[in-house]
Amino acid sequence: MAIKKTTAAKTAKAKAPAKSVKAKEAKVTKEVKAAKEAKEFSGKYFYAVGKRKTSIAQVRLYPVDKVGKGTVVNGKDVKGYFTIERHSDMLKAPLAAAGLEEKFDVSVKVNGGGIMGQAEAARLGVARALIIFDENLKKSLKDLGYLTRDARIVERKKPGRRKARRSPQWAKR
Repeated sequence: MAIKKTTAAKTAKAKAPAKSVKAKEAKVTKEVKAAKEAKEFSGKYFYAVGKRKTSIAQVRLYPVDKVGKGTVVNGKDVKGYFTIERHSDMLKAPLAAAGLEEKFDVSVKVNGGGIMGQAEAARLGVARALIIFDENLKKSLKDLGYLTRDARIVERKKPGRRKARRSPQWAKR
């Protein structure tokens, strides 16, 4: 009797992962469909790269004649990707400072790091792309600090230490 119960339990456990695999596949197909339906831009653009910590943002500014499609980050709307409002405002800050918010559609591909680092990398990329668009904006953007690359990154861990600088606890006896 005990043997039959264990085999029944094993088969029940074996069937459970199959359901989760199907659920994952369905989720992936939904994400692919959403990516295809995402706003896509075409035409001439101004390209720049921004970096911060371990985040890298590839920014494209598409000039717009009338009403544009807005800002897209990794295939999602900027409000959908950066859920905290100050992060999405940070990305648009160089455009606002130049007074060109309605003149461009912004497409950003960002990876690595956390949300804050990604937002700061995107801000630097937008500012650099604006400089490529109009060299006269350089002084005003530099004065606001949008063209400064913040080069601070995490210090590496050293051998014999618990972290980069933290030593193991010392005991006299």
